[in-house]
Amino acid sequence: MSERLWIGNVPPDATDEEVAELAKKYSGLDGKVVQRIDGDGTRPARVLEFAGAPLGAVDTLALRLAGLYWKERALHAHRVQHAPGQT
Repeated sequence: MSERLWIGNVPPDATDEEVAELAKKYSGLDGKVVQRIDGDGTRPARVLEFAGAPLGAVDTLALRLAGLYWKERALHAHRVQHAPGQT
């Protein structure tokens, strides 16, 4: 089963690759951006997916990234909860 992480307040000019590399830097996990949430453009977000992540690893990463100042922005992060039966 894969785990997902939502990261908000991402700089608008940040690439998906940069966001994935940031997550890897603080967790050692390989993830990929599966959703871009641009909204009105002032506080974009990304959803990353981590296949085969160890139990608790994405929660730990969310705690590490929440409040992290990156590219002149304070990030928000939390693990995305799956609905029953959803993978």
